[in-house]
Amino acid sequence: MPTPRDDEDVEPPVDRARQWRRAALALAFLFGSMPLASKLFLGSWGFDGAPGIACLCLVVAGYLYFAGGPRRPPIPDSADILDEAIRLAASGETSRALAALDEALRLSPRLWQARQYRGQVRLGEPDAAESALQDFTEAIRLAPEEPHLYILRSHVFTLLGRDSSARADLETAARLRGDGAAAENTGS
Repeated sequence: MPTPRDDEDVEPPVDRARQWRRAALALAFLFGSMPLASKLFLGSWGFDGAPGIACLCLVVAGYLYFAGGPRRPPIPDSADILDEAIRLAASGETSRALAALDEALRLSPRLWQARQYRGQVRLGEPDAAESALQDFTEAIRLAPEEPHLYILRSHVFTLLGRDSSARADLETAARLRGDGAAAENTGS
């Protein structure tokens, strides 16, 4: 028997759960009615285990009712949105990447990584240095112990011609890292 392809009709799991639930309810009705039918037609109560089986079928039908119900959409995860934004930016879709980062910040305003990535994406746009500077400054406010944020902001300060601010950020990054590696990045 050939397997169904993607374009062929395949029953969704919700429909299968509904079918199984109906079958369990039918079995519960069948086993629940056996003792009564036995008394009416045979004159004695037979099928001693039938009520237990009927209850078991009702429990299964209840489970299938809740398990096969409509699914709620999952709560979006900021980390997943960040991954998607990075993928979009890498493929050149910067406007969609920025929209994804805005969504991540809407869900988690304290997510400094989203501000960092948004600043980095904006650095690739013409005349967006000021908005990138705002993103890096806000990321530093949220995570002041991250030296790479100071390095990124010093790059923006250099682009804007604010060399003293760029040097101050590089010195802060070097102090946070505990070495002079940040100062070497400027070529001084």
